[in-house]
Amino acid sequence: MPRKFGEIAFTPEVKAAQEQRGSRQTYERYIANGPSNDAITPKIEEFIAQLNGFYLGTVSSNGYPYIQFRGGPPGFLKVLDEKTLGFTDFTGNVQYITVGNLSGNNKAFLFLMDYRHRKRIKIWGTAEYVEDNPALIERLRVPDYPAAIERAILFHVEATSENCQEHIPIRYSETEVEAMIAPLQARIAELEQQLSDKPEA
Repeated sequence: MPRKFGEIAFTPEVKAAQEQRGSRQTYERYIANGPSNDAITPKIEEFIAQLNGFYLGTVSSNGYPYIQFRGGPPGFLKVLDEKTLGFTDFTGNVQYITVGNLSGNNKAFLFLMDYRHRKRIKIWGTAEYVEDNPALIERLRVPDYPAAIERAILFHVEATSENCQEHIPIRYSETEVEAMIAPLQARIAELEQQLSDKPEA
């Protein structure tokens, strides 16, 4: 089990709950002997590159968590280095909850889900929004994607954890479904053409 994940997620309250329910010793041993997992590995970078969406968590000044789905073309969440992820913040509903939350508390969380391959990765860290930095925005821009960009958001990685596949439903994106049925549609069109060309008896 990743050591940095345990250091962040296993608060005194969580440890007390584990102690009461008999799992504390097991997790203590896992954390003590586990790898740090506090950076983006090539494997995680490859996983991130094919994502077309993820969930971003921030914390409001009144203590409530705020979870928001962020979507875009594959590759819009970019690995800038082993400790930094970045993406462009597109114009949305102008509520600016994420921006406001990050202004008061920079703690943040990424939940990366690949339903097609039943894989998920959690990333803990801090985040910041960056405005009036054309060079950074250009670095994060997705070519030929028309959405208006308001700012960049940088996520600084502190811990990662990969979960097991159990209970993750398999789902396919529209693009994946279109790719799977394309050969079938082509075959149907071919057979229909053969029937139309066949002379009547």
